[in-house]
Amino acid sequence: MTLDALRTLPGLVAAALVGRDGLALETVGEGGEALAAELAALRADAERVGRRLGGGAVSRLTLTSEGVEIVALNAGDLVLCAALARGVDTRPAAQQLARLIQDLTLPEDADD
Repeated sequence: MTLDALRTLPGLVAAALVGRDGLALETVGEGGEALAAELAALRADAERVGRRLGGGAVSRLTLTSEGVEIVALNAGDLVLCAALARGVDTRPAAQQLARLIQDLTLPEDADD
């Protein structure tokens, strides 16, 4: 499965891969389905903010709450997100998410 590589991230609470239609393509962790359900709304809000500020498309979104830190990457028709326990270094997760989203969005003939 695509998200299996994220299971070893320190502090991982949940992860999700969501398509443009908002449906979960894959989830990891007990809160994965809930995270996936909210990603469509987060994506729409981020896109609206990017447009209104004239900043272009939003490719990364990071949120911090009392208990979790959320890193979400947006590319093409996909949003890939990881929720980590608060206080955990999010850099390894962001790097792993970037590798995964790049692999998922590369054209199939790019390997030729």
